[in-house]
Amino acid sequence: MRLRLCTLCLALSAQAFAANEDGQRKPNFVIIMADDLGYGELSCYGNTAYKTPHLDALARAGMRFTDYHSNGAVCSPTRAALLTGRYQQRAGVGGVIYAGFNQNRNHGLHQSETTFAELLAGGGYKNGCFGKWHLGYEKKFNPVHHGFSRFRGYVSGNIDYQSHYDRVGVYDWWEGLEHIREKGYSTHLITRHAVKFIEEHKGRPFCLYVPHEAPHTPFQGPGDPAFRVKGRVVPEKRSAAFKKRAYREMVQEMDKGVGEIIAALKRLGLEKNTLVFFVSDNGAASFGNNGSLRGSKGQLWEGGHRVPAIASWPGRIEAGSACDDLSIGIDIFPTLLELAGLSAPEKLRLDGRSMARNLLGKQRVTGETRKLYWGAGRQQAMREGPWKYVRELKGQKVAALYNLSTDPGERNNLAKKNPTRLASMQKDYAAWAKDVANGATRQPPIPGNKR
Repeated sequence: MRLRLCTLCLALSAQAFAANEDGQRKPNFVIIMADDLGYGELSCYGNTAYKTPHLDALARAGMRFTDYHSNGAVCSPTRAALLTGRYQQRAGVGGVIYAGFNQNRNHGLHQSETTFAELLAGGGYKNGCFGKWHLGYEKKFNPVHHGFSRFRGYVSGNIDYQSHYDRVGVYDWWEGLEHIREKGYSTHLITRHAVKFIEEHKGRPFCLYVPHEAPHTPFQGPGDPAFRVKGRVVPEKRSAAFKKRAYREMVQEMDKGVGEIIAALKRLGLEKNTLVFFVSDNGAASFGNNGSLRGSKGQLWEGGHRVPAIASWPGRIEAGSACDDLSIGIDIFPTLLELAGLSAPEKLRLDGRSMARNLLGKQRVTGETRKLYWGAGRQQAMREGPWKYVRELKGQKVAALYNLSTDPGERNNLAKKNPTRLASMQKDYAAWAKDVANGATRQPPIPGNKR
């Protein structure tokens, strides 16, 4: 009898968690992240070289962002910021976590950090992560310790799409905390497991995080052979024509995967209760397409961090709408919480702000001009409304100031004409850098060249 009563209480508790205060079922969330997809890579962002029909359809059904930014210009920092809703520097993930044994392979997102998955889980959500993690190679950093009940994918920066070995010859395909052997093209596997997760959790609120590998290197289409093997680093020597063809296929296979996820939501009657948010983790590398923006991955020009972003929620987000408000990856965390009817703990300081009002077509937040910051090594960048301050980039050693409302390509340096504004933004940047460093999570020392 006691067991039955406990089971009933748990069931009633889960039902309560599954509904908002008005009795309506909480929305599902699907966050899809491309890897190194540039601002100009999708058809709906101006690419005429090839088509991305499923992402274009997602944009037609929802909202396309024109001034959305990743928090970093490389992989790991962006992911740390997205998951924690805070600048990545606070989490101690200010740069890439590398695979090399003589590099910072022992670093990661510590369990002391709070992710949106953890808070959603406390509110009755089932959370799954399928794809690229890149926030720690050691098991203690695994997604299952950060609010995700399921993880299938890899923990490094990139793997061979076919053999699943990372760039130093370590096999890197996981089910939770265990290595698992699974044949298949990584993009297809990520999609397959994401769809299965939706099918298995269609009866309760879920949050599905799908961080794709595509179109990050290595250049491999679905029909190309594996070239990475155990314990041996194989240089990727491919012709320009090969890379161009493979890159196109990599983007289009990811696009097909997005289509399969949307089709599953429709087939299961979940589409109208699911927010789908698609973003890229940073701008494209030199081989990709950043449109007319200056710079590329790893740089703090716009091409390094202004990325495509699409949000769709049929019946809630206006079809074919566009948002030109300044937005960034740390905004996703508070957005999910608000839409789920949840609150962050008082002690948790979030740097992002909710995009819910913009998404739902309500009156936008007004007030003081928003300020955002980027830091990567010696590189600095800051936005204050349309103004952008940049310093210490390759080929540009002096401070620069641009008005992006008239110069999104960052061609006309207005620093000399606006010394007061430049000085003010530099002062703000210095204060921000000091603030995020204060109390930041510390990473362990790099052990050196030891396996």
